[in-house]
Amino acid sequence: MLDFLTLNPESFGLDISDLSLKIIKLKKKKGFLSLTSFLEEKIPQGLINGGEIKDEKSLAKIIKDALPKVKGEKLKTKYAVVSLPEEKAFLEVIQMPKLQEAEMKSAVIYEAENHIPLPIEEVYLDFQIVSPVVNHLDHLDVLLAALPKKTVDPYLSCLKKAGLIPKVLEIESLAIARALIKNGVSPFPALLADFGATRTSFIIFSGYSLRFTGSIPVSSQQFTQAIANVLKKDLKEAERLKLKHGIRAGGKGEGREIFEALIPVLTDLTEQIKKYLVYYQAHTSHEHLQSSSSSSSSSNGKEVKKILLSGGGAALSGLTEFLSSELKIPVEIGNPWVNILQEPLREVPGLAFEESLRYATALGLALRGIKI
Repeated sequence: MLDFLTLNPESFGLDISDLSLKIIKLKKKKGFLSLTSFLEEKIPQGLINGGEIKDEKSLAKIIKDALPKVKGEKLKTKYAVVSLPEEKAFLEVIQMPKLQEAEMKSAVIYEAENHIPLPIEEVYLDFQIVSPVVNHLDHLDVLLAALPKKTVDPYLSCLKKAGLIPKVLEIESLAIARALIKNGVSPFPALLADFGATRTSFIIFSGYSLRFTGSIPVSSQQFTQAIANVLKKDLKEAERLKLKHGIRAGGKGEGREIFEALIPVLTDLTEQIKKYLVYYQAHTSHEHLQSSSSSSSSSNGKEVKKILLSGGGAALSGLTEFLSSELKIPVEIGNPWVNILQEPLREVPGLAFEESLRYATALGLALRGIKI
């Protein structure tokens, strides 16, 4: 079928963060998915700050200029599934009575006013019904998602100036979960930690939905800066040392110096994760998961059983072992290809697995475009 006749035009994933944009294009062939195009392009510091676009004209030019530079097949579509900043988003699972479809939208908007800390007229609001893993419910679980219009509108403006048509705008945590959670369901709460250049995003996912999100300014860049400050190195050399030695508590010589330089940042990271885990367990509602005989009655199945890492900083040598030891929870590198490539494959020619960890959001966005 020709593209202009289809009701679901081809699209690509476009992940826009404070310091970079990433493009991923997937193709479905004979029931399987494959990677056709990808690119990472730097964004100068200051154009986007904390998810807020400060210079629409410059950002639009960067996006437009990046499109012809993709590796692999040239992009032949203007439709994009685009990320929206996690730190500006509001997400919450609420309970609603069972209603007819025609009544649901107005009822959700009315109920959302009790949960969203901004006037409804100042936000873009969307929702989806969350299916239970077990049990037929006497109510509906509904995932609310909202973003301030003053945050979203500049993204729409930039896309238009770059000649793109947004097929979907999606909060990045939803895209990350789509990339990392196999088949979109987890029988127990799992924490996804995405280590970006300027911040780390936390996403707790259980059943068929994310349940809690947050972000902290601890980042891969902060690790490098800590090494540079303590060892009196420039950032380029500090980055090299970080990648060479990683996190090795029992290391000697230079490796030991690197670990000791990172202790304050690592302590902050683990304490922040613990704080979020405690908050989640104290505030989460029922999630309709499979009961487990090994779960204590006090935890009520709310304990996070696994942590998956993604993002550019996730592959730092020794990080999974360190976090697992400190948090007493299994920690592993997430696989952003788990819903794309056939097992046991987990990388493609031209894009090594460690590099693909930076593309988790873009891969999740591209998957959304394929599945619409």
